[in-house]
Amino acid sequence: MIETLERNTGRVADDLSASGLLASIKTSRQVEHAEAARQLDLAARWADLHPPESIHSAATFTTPGCEHEEPIAGQGTPLVAEFCIAELGGVLGMSSTSAKKLIGQALELRHRLPRLWAQVHAGVVPAWKARTVAETTIHTVPALTVEAAAHVDAQVAAVAGRIGPAQLDRLVADTIKRYDLAHPDPAADPEDGYLHVDPRHATLRDEDVHFAGTMRFEAELDIADALDVNNAVARDAETQKALGSTESLDVRRSKALGNLARTQTALDLTIDAAPQIGGRVAGEERAGASRPDLRSGHPASPAAREVVIHAHFDSRFDGVQTVFGPTGRIEEGQRLVLLDQVKAWCGDSHTKVTIKPVIDLNAELSAPGYEIPARIREQIILRDRTCVFPYCTRPARRTDVDHIVEYDHQAEAEGRPQPGPTTTSNLACLCRFHHRLKTHSAWTYRMVARGVFEWTSPHGHRYRRDRHGTSPISPDVPPEPPARP
Repeated sequence: MIETLERNTGRVADDLSASGLLASIKTSRQVEHAEAARQLDLAARWADLHPPESIHSAATFTTPGCEHEEPIAGQGTPLVAEFCIAELGGVLGMSSTSAKKLIGQALELRHRLPRLWAQVHAGVVPAWKARTVAETTIHTVPALTVEAAAHVDAQVAAVAGRIGPAQLDRLVADTIKRYDLAHPDPAADPEDGYLHVDPRHATLRDEDVHFAGTMRFEAELDIADALDVNNAVARDAETQKALGSTESLDVRRSKALGNLARTQTALDLTIDAAPQIGGRVAGEERAGASRPDLRSGHPASPAAREVVIHAHFDSRFDGVQTVFGPTGRIEEGQRLVLLDQVKAWCGDSHTKVTIKPVIDLNAELSAPGYEIPARIREQIILRDRTCVFPYCTRPARRTDVDHIVEYDHQAEAEGRPQPGPTTTSNLACLCRFHHRLKTHSAWTYRMVARGVFEWTSPHGHRYRRDRHGTSPISPDVPPEPPARP
């Protein structure tokens, strides 16, 4: 009776025993793995439906900016017509970049890692583990040949996917050496073959921001570089303590890394250290500038490269002064920032503060002609925040500003009204990929309210995109009328 209830309703009965709950959650996990494997298969089949031959006009291969064939997995996997990626991402509620990864990993598994692919569909290896292996074999440098990928496949399948990241890296390094992919110097030490997979990196983990307004930065360095950085950080931390800092050693070492980024050392404390705050609150350091050391009269080291931070805070006027909220948003990474942090940056004696005029996001701005003036471009960037394609998170400052209704360059000469004027209500931020997609495919969109867009895919799926994100629109909901200026 309990099992029947679970099958019919998809819910767990309230009167399950402890063993019954364990059995139920085990079944749920098995279903989850089976569905993940099925999604991989469907993603590969979606790619099968969109080979390069599906791009209707052969001219598109030679027309700049149009759709082209996309290699999204390793050697030996089929090419895909690039615009099909966005349609799949939309129905899955993910960005085009994530959809590209899913399709690429599915093709990599099916064509280059067939043993692992079979184990996924047999329920032996979870799909997420297989996707991790596929992501590694796709992006290995130097690239793995079909034969080399087959060797990795055989080794991983032999242990049913039970391989960790370090073991996988070692296996790939062994494979590169086995198949002589890097062509090492014959006179070199054979053990140096492991260096063909270079583990060095410096990565900002900006997926989440701590409530204290911090981010995690991870790095894998050359031994000599790591020791040099550690020594510089240790010296700076000791200098901070000698100057009266009561913060913990970890905090002082963390601040020392920031000082290094600004070319500030323990022996030169007069270099511009804090970012300039401007815009709504935007910060920058001027590249190439240097100041004399006021204590010695000698020129200080050059300031670091220009760094611009755009931060936004809600504010209100209490009758006496403007009051800002305690937390704001940094455009770079769409992350939170504390008002106290910005005050600290501004309070540094070496900070140059620039105040820029506030742009009214509700104003309807327009300009004659096709070119978009800087003030209108800034308004659109601030309004949209990111590319406005469904689920895209590309920051608006790294996008194109698109005329939603195409600008007609012949209208004025022929005495016709301009159908796509350069005005706030006809402009939106689109990253270069989605700009091309809108221009050269059947995707369409309209602005239905200020900063609110309704997209329709070639297969008729509809999405509503605003500054808070994307939501699919039910087929039963009629289209909204376009926004009026």
